[in-house]
Amino acid sequence: MNPVNSPDDVLESAEAADVRFVRLQFTDLNGMLKSVEIPAHQLRVALEHGVMFDGSSVEGFVRIEESDMYLAPDPATWHVLPWTTGDRRVARLICDVCLPDGRPFAGDPRTILRMAQKRAAQQGFSDFRVGLEAEFFLLALDASRRASVRPSDRSGYFDLVTTDVGERCRQDIVMTLQHMGFAVGTAHHEVSPGQHEIDLLPLSALAAADQYMTFKLVVKTIARRHGLHATFMPKPLYGTDGSGLHCRQSLVQDGRSVFSDAADPLGLSPQARHYVAGLLAHARALTAITNPVVNSYKRLVPGYEAPAYITWAANHPSPLVRTTVLADDAWIELRSPDPACNPYLAFAGMLAAGLDGMTSEQVPPPPANVDVHALSDEERLSRGIYRLPANLEQALEALEEDFILQEALGDHAISRLVRTRMLEWDAYRRTVHAWEHEQYLDL
Repeated sequence: MNPVNSPDDVLESAEAADVRFVRLQFTDLNGMLKSVEIPAHQLRVALEHGVMFDGSSVEGFVRIEESDMYLAPDPATWHVLPWTTGDRRVARLICDVCLPDGRPFAGDPRTILRMAQKRAAQQGFSDFRVGLEAEFFLLALDASRRASVRPSDRSGYFDLVTTDVGERCRQDIVMTLQHMGFAVGTAHHEVSPGQHEIDLLPLSALAAADQYMTFKLVVKTIARRHGLHATFMPKPLYGTDGSGLHCRQSLVQDGRSVFSDAADPLGLSPQARHYVAGLLAHARALTAITNPVVNSYKRLVPGYEAPAYITWAANHPSPLVRTTVLADDAWIELRSPDPACNPYLAFAGMLAAGLDGMTSEQVPPPPANVDVHALSDEERLSRGIYRLPANLEQALEALEEDFILQEALGDHAISRLVRTRMLEWDAYRRTVHAWEHEQYLDL
């Protein structure tokens, strides 16, 4: 694919592909993809002047008296959607959200991440790169063509089932992503029945967040074409592993990662260890951003592959933070995030936490090269190992006490996120669930 970098490139591509409609996409604070569709003949106007929309109708944006906002398309995000054809040919542009006077909107997730990257640049880092291990479930549809809780297969980790509909679906997803210019690493069946993983190779953080939002759209669209439902719910099925979004991170200075040090036994520089310490120090508050819904905390429990404790280790399968060195290039991986997170806010929060560790030269505890879940409570306490928040309320309370993350996301985003998620927690807390009926109705 030829790169599209300017408005003229976009207009030329639209004409060549006979595009009929263009979706102007943006992401709200809750991580939901939104769009305004325009006919192709309005594309030039949109690129030059933006498109006005009602910001008061978007969760977490503005009040009704401040409703006028503008979408400013980013030409570098232009893609013709490969599953649309003929007189329904559709393309998309990802947009920044702006105020009427053209200033960036403080509650726009793209703007929040861009500001986090700017603060890193002011400290001498030319890039913050993120690679993703993206997991999801493929579920069967019921007789009404609605999503069921029945997985599309009964396979397990790395299983090869060449005649399985889920396998064919995943292959079509990968081919669609590659057609759109995505750099896909590996793709395979995950641990749980119906669960799959596709790895996206590292990109600069803003591009990686844009790509992940598009990734979810592609997965859901292609799954539907195979008669399946793709869900990014963190824990859709009882008794199985949930879906994660492991984030591999690297800071670049003078063209190379500052995390690498060949002389270190683990291949880690002092900056890398400070960064790890920052992630650990802010882990409880960060969880409110990386695991933002009630269901997220059904995944972060002992006994499964997702981390439940605040630990780090090198090349170990279970810690919250894992370091790896590949071809003399060190990466720091945060394993707690799940697919419900807003990637722009999650990346901004991770970067702020890591930079805080580097600025204050925090030192991480010794790596926990053990199965932390197998330790007793007393053993964990003696090692200084503590739990991640057990529920959304605990995570939000930690976020309200973390001034570094509050500064990174800004007052607008923090206040609206906390309010929205506390309402969700309160609704969940008041609901009487089926499990309670089964346990207590006959008492």
